[in-house]
Amino acid sequence: METAREGGGKRGPPVRLRKRKPGLERPVPGSVAGRGVGIFGESIYLCLFTVVFRLLNCFLVQTSFVPDEYWQSLEVAHHMVFNYGYLTWEWAEGLRSPLYPLLFAGIYKVLALLSKDDVLLLIWLPRVVQALLAALADVKLYSFVKRLDNTDTARWVYFCQLSSWFTWYCCTRTLSNTMETVLTTFALCSYPVEGAKMGSSRGCLLLVALAFLVRPTALVPWAPLLLRLFWKEPRKQHLLLSHCAPVGLLALGSSAILDRVFFGKWTVVPLNFLQFNVLHNLAAFYGSHPWHWYVSQGFPAVLGPHLPFFVHGCLRAPKRHRFFLLVVLWTVAVYSALSHKEFRFLSPLLPLCMVFCGHSLATLTRWRKPAVAFLLVSNLLPALYMGLVHQRGALDVMGHLQGLCGPSAPPQASVFMLMPCHSTPHYSHLHCPLPMRFLQCPPDLTGRTDYLDEADLFYADPLRWLQEEFAGNSAVLPSHLVFFSVLEQDISPFLFSNGYEKTATFFHTHLPQGRIGSYIYVYKRHPKPL
Repeated sequence: METAREGGGKRGPPVRLRKRKPGLERPVPGSVAGRGVGIFGESIYLCLFTVVFRLLNCFLVQTSFVPDEYWQSLEVAHHMVFNYGYLTWEWAEGLRSPLYPLLFAGIYKVLALLSKDDVLLLIWLPRVVQALLAALADVKLYSFVKRLDNTDTARWVYFCQLSSWFTWYCCTRTLSNTMETVLTTFALCSYPVEGAKMGSSRGCLLLVALAFLVRPTALVPWAPLLLRLFWKEPRKQHLLLSHCAPVGLLALGSSAILDRVFFGKWTVVPLNFLQFNVLHNLAAFYGSHPWHWYVSQGFPAVLGPHLPFFVHGCLRAPKRHRFFLLVVLWTVAVYSALSHKEFRFLSPLLPLCMVFCGHSLATLTRWRKPAVAFLLVSNLLPALYMGLVHQRGALDVMGHLQGLCGPSAPPQASVFMLMPCHSTPHYSHLHCPLPMRFLQCPPDLTGRTDYLDEADLFYADPLRWLQEEFAGNSAVLPSHLVFFSVLEQDISPFLFSNGYEKTATFFHTHLPQGRIGSYIYVYKRHPKPL
């Protein structure tokens, strides 16, 4: 047994030192062993909290945003599995990859095999899956910043990510832009960065290729990042032959086979997408904006209250982050050159923007508490309003129409949506072969300037259109009409003469505009007795 004595002065009694058994040494606070346990515990709690947060996020978003969240994902998946529904013109032209809808088709197929294909599960399970992917992306962003900078900055970036109103509004929706954002975040976590501890160029390339197949626009922000990766790589030939070539061949080959099976012919979806949106600029058919729209409206609205912190973070972040700022500016510039612009196109840039916002909060030691309170309050209000109030009628009316399905449904029921095309979901939110019709609006691929789609012809003179469409043939009149409140006065003579009565009203928005009204009306026909 070892002993030790106090040095100097009077000697005290011997102090016995216990021998520790091998493998039971207590880690010193701050040591690698001590940090390992803390990191592991922190990761578990971080993951659990993020999952719970995003699931809450999922169920507190009960509004519609854009038609693509249904018509380019759930409707396609429903058609794949249940063999009925409606595919928009993009699928006939081979402009969309079936890869993303295939994720939800797998969910639908499992539910069908288990005989659990209830309509509520068909609606909510895909969104729950998307919420879990969003939660994983949040954790990955935290890990990326932690290895790039430090734990303190990573925590503030994580806070900014979770407090963003636009991320809350979009990240659990079944949009290809949402999946593009998730895959971009995953790829960032594998991106080799100078001074960082981890990184895998092959893993990063695989994720970028997957994001590109889901949505070809993913290549825009990744073009400068991949060029930088190539420039910094000392073994350029090895990178090209051992990483880029295998990943590219695997991605393009598997995509070609998948597209061949889905479309029934060989087609190159990314090339079709490029020709339609860029070379021929036919996407402008769905709206165009001035070149400065992203700078003057889109980017400020998407960042919202985070905008001043983003600007401040760009000034205070380390120099090695300047390239990420260049990626943001490059992407905004490229998107600004295209006529058709939407808020959701900026979604993949938000994780990079949150990196700069987190750096801002990390340096605001004196004003940090007021800044945190400001971000929480100012983001909470639009998040809840947009998620629970604005444009909720499109989903509420589909819940009402579900009553036309099942054994208790009225006989020979049918629905005609007299609304701007794709204003509501379709069979993915009904899950029964109820006859439904809506106004069509495919673009004219020949490029005629005088082209008018069915919706344009209808809204030019709604009453006349209805009278001509159903002239002398009351037998084909739909049992239910669904339309926005702004249309009621224009078609009231048709409604009265054909025995339609209002049976339901649903609030839609406080901001009616053009063909969109504040309310959605459901009219039911009561045929007059002979």
